[in-house]
Amino acid sequence: MEPADRDLHDQFLRLFMEHEEALRLFARSLLFSQEESREVMQEVAIVLWRKFDASLDSTSFRRWAFGVARMEVLSFRRDRARDRHIFGDDVAQLLEQTLQAEHAALQRERNALENCVDKLPAEQRDLVDTAYEPGVKKRDLARQLGCTAMALYKRLHRIRLQLIECTQRELAAEQNL
Repeated sequence: MEPADRDLHDQFLRLFMEHEEALRLFARSLLFSQEESREVMQEVAIVLWRKFDASLDSTSFRRWAFGVARMEVLSFRRDRARDRHIFGDDVAQLLEQTLQAEHAALQRERNALENCVDKLPAEQRDLVDTAYEPGVKKRDLARQLGCTAMALYKRLHRIRLQLIECTQRELAAEQNL
């Protein structure tokens, strides 16, 4: 493989992997079974690779990939139209709109939470980062910090409450704009 081809391939894989889970959930929400969504996602990946444009940034790639996934789902459903378990186009369109709205709302919540975590004092932010790393046991962390597990849980609980309040304020402020 030529270096330019390898770079293009790497760029595609990075973008595809960044959005693959959301694409899978999207396809799954519009289809009857997990097996159908796997089949459609194979076609989606093939089409995306064949028609990939290196000038796409993450946002543009996502929008384009969701459009391709939607077209592949519709094509799959047309091919399987005789099956009585297939949703009608109106139901599929409603599911698609709902999924996109939920994704947008979830993304706003994530952004607000990230802003709030960034606003925490360094000590609290470090504690949250450490406590919620995969595989961290709260008892062991409490021992390292020189406190009881209950004291650690209470401290984390207070931080979570702060984050909830801050996130709600951020989302409310966003709505008022």
